Amino acid sequence: MPRATNGVKKEKVVKEEKNKGKQRQQPEDEEDPQNEETSAQDAEEQEESGSPRGSKRLRVNDQGDSAPSPSGSQPLPKYQTLPRDTDGYIPGSIVRIQLKNFVTYDYVQFRPGPYLNMILGPNGTGKSSIACAIALGLNFPPQVLGRATELPSFVKNGTDSGYIEIELKAPAGKANYTIRRTLSATSKSSSFTLNGKSATGHEIKARMAELNVQVGNLCSFLPQDKVSEFAGMSPQQLLRETQRAAGDENLTRWHDTLISAGKDLRNVAQNIKDEENLLQQMKERNDGIEKDVKRYKERKNIEHQIALLDVLIPVAQYREIREQYVAKKNIQRKLHERVQKLKERNAPAHELKKKYDAMAKNADDERNQLVTSTKEKFRQLQNAHGASDKLESAADKILTDLNELKKDEKNRIRNIKILENEIEKLQEAIDKPPPNLPSMEDLAERRKQLNLERQGLASEKDAVDAEISQNIEQRSFHNIKAEQAEKALAQLDNFDTRKLQAMQSWDPDTYDAIVWVRNNRNLFKMEVFETPYMRMSVKDPRFTDAVETLAGGALKQFVCQCQEDSDTLNHYINDTQQGLGRKARISVWFRSYTEQNDIPPPMTREEMKELGFDGYALDYLIYPPGMEWFLKNFQLHRSAIALDPRGVNVNRAMEYVGRPGPGHSGGATFVVGKTVNTVSRSRYGKKALSNVTRSVYEARNLKVPPIDPEKVKQLQDAINESRREVEMLDEARVPLKKQLEEIQSRDKKFQIRADEIKHIVNKITQESTRISRTKAQLDSKRQNLERLHAQPPVEERRAELKKNLMKTTDRRLKIAQEYVDLIQNIVSEQNECTKIGLKHLQIGANKAALDALCKRKDEKYNAALEEFNKVHEEFTTIKQQSKQILEESRIALAEATEQVQTEFRAIEDRRLAWEKECTEAKQAGRPLPDKTGVDLRNVEELKAEIEVQKAQLEMNLITNPGIVEQYEKRLRDIESLQKTLDDKRKRRDKIERDIKQARDHWQPSLEKLVNSIGKKFSAAFDRIGCAGEIRISENEDYEKWAIDILVKFRDSEKLQLLTAHRQSGGERSLTTILYLMSLTEEARAPFSLVDEINQGMDQRAERVVHNSMVGVTCKEDSAQYFLITPKLLPDLEYHERMKILCVNNGEWLPEQKNIGCMNDMISVYLAHKRGNAASSA
Repeated sequence: MPRATNGVKKEKVVKEEKNKGKQRQQPEDEEDPQNEETSAQDAEEQEESGSPRGSKRLRVNDQGDSAPSPSGSQPLPKYQTLPRDTDGYIPGSIVRIQLKNFVTYDYVQFRPGPYLNMILGPNGTGKSSIACAIALGLNFPPQVLGRATELPSFVKNGTDSGYIEIELKAPAGKANYTIRRTLSATSKSSSFTLNGKSATGHEIKARMAELNVQVGNLCSFLPQDKVSEFAGMSPQQLLRETQRAAGDENLTRWHDTLISAGKDLRNVAQNIKDEENLLQQMKERNDGIEKDVKRYKERKNIEHQIALLDVLIPVAQYREIREQYVAKKNIQRKLHERVQKLKERNAPAHELKKKYDAMAKNADDERNQLVTSTKEKFRQLQNAHGASDKLESAADKILTDLNELKKDEKNRIRNIKILENEIEKLQEAIDKPPPNLPSMEDLAERRKQLNLERQGLASEKDAVDAEISQNIEQRSFHNIKAEQAEKALAQLDNFDTRKLQAMQSWDPDTYDAIVWVRNNRNLFKMEVFETPYMRMSVKDPRFTDAVETLAGGALKQFVCQCQEDSDTLNHYINDTQQGLGRKARISVWFRSYTEQNDIPPPMTREEMKELGFDGYALDYLIYPPGMEWFLKNFQLHRSAIALDPRGVNVNRAMEYVGRPGPGHSGGATFVVGKTVNTVSRSRYGKKALSNVTRSVYEARNLKVPPIDPEKVKQLQDAINESRREVEMLDEARVPLKKQLEEIQSRDKKFQIRADEIKHIVNKITQESTRISRTKAQLDSKRQNLERLHAQPPVEERRAELKKNLMKTTDRRLKIAQEYVDLIQNIVSEQNECTKIGLKHLQIGANKAALDALCKRKDEKYNAALEEFNKVHEEFTTIKQQSKQILEESRIALAEATEQVQTEFRAIEDRRLAWEKECTEAKQAGRPLPDKTGVDLRNVEELKAEIEVQKAQLEMNLITNPGIVEQYEKRLRDIESLQKTLDDKRKRRDKIERDIKQARDHWQPSLEKLVNSIGKKFSAAFDRIGCAGEIRISENEDYEKWAIDILVKFRDSEKLQLLTAHRQSGGERSLTTILYLMSLTEEARAPFSLVDEINQGMDQRAERVVHNSMVGVTCKEDSAQYFLITPKLLPDLEYHERMKILCVNNGEWLPEQKNIGCMNDMISVYLAHKRGNAASSA
C-alpha cells in the first residue's frame, strides 16, 4: 500500500512563524461604486466582439515589461491572501489529506506544510492522485484534471466505495473545515460532509469561493494532464486567469464591466448610427413629397369651403323661402275670412236646397225598393218556368223507358247465353293437363348443386382479379413516380427556377421580396421588374464577365415604372413588416424619364468598329422594354466592350469617349479585354482626361446556375427504376390474364347449365301465370252472369215507371198555380211604382228652380273661393318647399364634419346677433350696426362662390391620400425616433463614463500587475541564459485584451509568442513554471499546485527552476504551494519552511512506521558520512 513519508528533516512545528504572520490587506476605495463582489463565472459568460486597435508593443528590457501608464503613477499595492494564523497556515490552505480506496491508495493520511510541499515518488506511485484528490474533494469537476470524467473511475479497483477527506485552515478564531466526499464505484453520484455534518455540493462550492480556492484556474492549479493546455490557452484566457489568480480582486469585475459596457456601447453606437441614417432617409423622403402634401392640404381646404357652402346654401334658401312663406300666409288668411262671410250670407237658400235634396232622395229610395221587389218576382217567375220544363223532360224520359222495356229483356237473355258459353270454354282451359316439367324443388336442388360446383371457380377468379388489380395499382404508382421525377428533372432545367434558387443563396431578402411581388401584383399600377438578375440575360456568353462587372450592384435592384409603385414596394418591404412579416433591406429604383438625362452613346457604330470595339454592353442584353431606361441610367448604352484587346488603341478610345457633348462634359466607361477603363474629364484648368482602370471579374450571377449532376442522376435513376418496375409488372400480368381467360372459359360452361335451369323455371312460371289469369277471367264471367240473373222481372219495372210518371204530373200542376200568383203581384207593384215616379218628378222641378236661385247668389262666393283656392295652393306649395329645404339643410348640417358644423354655427351666431342688434336699433331709432364679419350673402352669391371653389378644386390635381398619411406618420416617426436617439445618446454618454471610470481603475492595476510579473519573468529567463517578456495586448474590444508571453531560447532566434505548437514540450513546461513562479508572489489563492512541470527540461533549467521556486514559495508571506515531481536532482537548494512528501509503493511495505522514513534514512546517511570524514582525518 502506498504511504507518504516526510523527508529532509523531521517534521516540526515552525514556531518562528507563529509571530511572523502578517495581516495582508487589499486596498479599498470607499468612493468606488464598482467595488462590489462579482462572480468570475458570470463574467466568463459575457462575450463581445469589436474592431481591433493596434496592440501596444512593449519595450524589451531587463525588467521584462514596459513602464506603467501615466494613469497608474501610484505604487503597486500587495494583493494577498487572508491573514496567516499563528500556526503558519493561511485560511483556505490544506492542513490534512486522508484518502481511502482512492485510485492507487488503500488508505493514507498526511499533513502538508504551510509553504512549499514537494511531493516525490517514482512514476505510477500515486503522486498525481493527490492532485486529483484535492480537486475532487473540494467539489471541483473531474474535467479540471484532464483525466477520467466519471467519478466511479476514481474508486480503487476491486472496492465498492472510497472517500476523500481534506482539512482546510479556517479563518482565525474558527475551527478548521473538514470536508469528506464519499465516492461509489457503481454510481456517478457522491455525498459530502462538512465537519461531520451532511452538506450539499452547492454549500461546498460557496465555502471554496469564500476562501478564494481556485482549483479551476490553470494559473493556480496545474495538473499533469493540463500542462500542455496552459501553453495552449489563448492570450485572452491567460489574461482572465491571471486576473483571477493575482492582483486586485476587483480586476475581473472591472474587466467584466468593461466587456459588458463595451458591448453595450458598440450596440448603442451602431443603433444610433442606423437610426441616424434612418432618420435622414425619413426626412429626405418627407422633403420629396412635401409639395404634394401642401397641394393636398390646399385641396382639403377647398373641399372644406365647398362642404361649408353646401350647408350655407340650403340654409340661405330656407331663409329666403321662409320670407315668401310668411307673406303668402298673410294673404291666404285674409281671403279665407272673405269666403267665410259670403258663405254665411247664402246659408238660408242652401238650407232649403238641402231639404229638397232629402225629399228627392226619399222618393228615389221608395221607387228603387219597388223596382227591386218587382225584379225579384220576375226572377221567381222565371225559376218556376224552368222547374216546370225540367219536370216535363222527366216525364218524357219515363215514357221512353216504358217503351224500351221489351228490348232490354231480349238483350239480357242473349247476354246470359254468351256468358255461359265463355264460362264453359274457360273451365276447359283450366282443366287441361299441364306440360311434363320437373318440380320447382327439383330445379332448386339442381341450381344449388351447380352453385356449389361453381363456388370454387369463383374463388379462383377473385384471387386472380385481386392479383391483376394489385398489379395495375402498382403499375399506376410507379408511372406516377416516374412522371413526378420527370417533372422534377424538367424543373431543374427551368432557367427561371434555377435563377430564383441562386438568388435565395445570394440574397435571402431579395429572394423573399421577389416571391412577395409575384403573389401581390394587384397592388401595383404597372409591372414591377424583379431585378435585372431575374429579368435580364446575356445574348452571347462571351460578354457575361464584362456586362456583370459594368452592372455591379444594379443586378439586385427592383425596377419600378412609376413613383406610386416605388412607394408601395418601399412601404411593404423596407418601411414596415406588412409584406414579409419583418423589415428587410432591398434596393428599389425609379427615375422619371427626361431627355436631358438620356445622354447618347459617346461613339458611333463606325467609330467603334474603327477602334476595334465589338459593341455597347446594352447590345448584348435581352431585357423587357420597360427596363431600358434603368439600364441607360447605369450607362450600359454608353459602355463599349472589346473582347480582343490587341486591336484597340486605348489612348484613341479615351479621346473618343472623352469628347464633350450636349448636357455633359465628356467621359464614359469602356472595357478592353479584362480591363475596365473609366474615363472622365476635369472640370477645371485644362480639363484634361483621366483614366481609372480596374479588372473585369469573373461573372458569378449572370451565368446560368449549373444543374446539380448528382440531383439529375438521382432523378434519372428514379425514372429508370420506375420504368423497369412497370415493365416487370406488365410481364407478370400476362400469365394472370391467361389464367383469367381459362377460368372464364370454365365458368361459361357453368353458365350454360344455369341458363337451361332458368329456361325451365320460366316455362313453369308462365304456365302458372296462364292458369291464374284464366281463373280470374272465369270468376269475373260468373259474377256478370249472376248479376244478369238477379235483375227484377219486366212487369215490376213497368209498374214502377208509371207510378213515377203520376208524381211528376202532380208537381207540374202545383208550379202552374204559383206562376199565376206571381203575375198578379207584379201588376200591383207596377201601379205603385208609377205613382212614386210622378212624385219624384215634381220634387225635381222644385229643386231645379231653387238651384238656379242659389247659383245666382253664389257667383261672388265662388269668385272669392276660387281666388282663395289659388292662393291656398300657392301657400301650400311654398310651405312644402320650405319644409323640404329645411330638411335638406338639417341633413346637410348633420352629414357635415364636426369642423364644418362648428364653423357654420359661428357664422349663424354672428348673423343672428347682428339681426338682433338691427331690430333693437330700428326700434330705438339708432343707426344700424356695422356688418363687418357678418356673412350676409344671398343664395345667388353663395352659389357663385361654390362654383369658384369647384373650379379651383378641378385645377388642384388629386394627390394620393396615402402619401399624406405616409408624410404625417413619418413626421410622427421622425419625432419619436429623434426622442429615441436623444435617449440613446444619453445612454451612450453614460456608458462611456462608466467605461472610463472602470478603465481608470482596471488598466493601471492590470499594468502594474503585469509589470510586476514581467520583471520576475524576464529575470528568471535571464538566469537561465534565455529571454522572456510579458506584454499586454490592447484592443478596442475589452474582451480581446490579452497577455502575450514571448520567449527566446536560442541566441539566433527572436522573441516568439508562446503557443501550443511553436515551442518544444520542455520549452513550454519551462515557460509555464517560470510564469507561474512570477505570478506566485501576487497570487491571492490560499494554495497552488503544479504537477510534473519539469518534464522535458534539461538539468540546468530544472535546477534553476527548482531553486527559484524554493526562493519564491518559502518567503515569509508566501502561500501554500504543491510541487509534484517524479525526479530529484542532487545538490538542490532547500529551505527550512519547505516540506518534502515521498510516496513509496511496492508489493510489500514494512509494518513499522519508522522503517523507510526518509528523515531517519538521511540522518543515517549524514552520520555515516561524518564517520568516514573522521576516519580519513
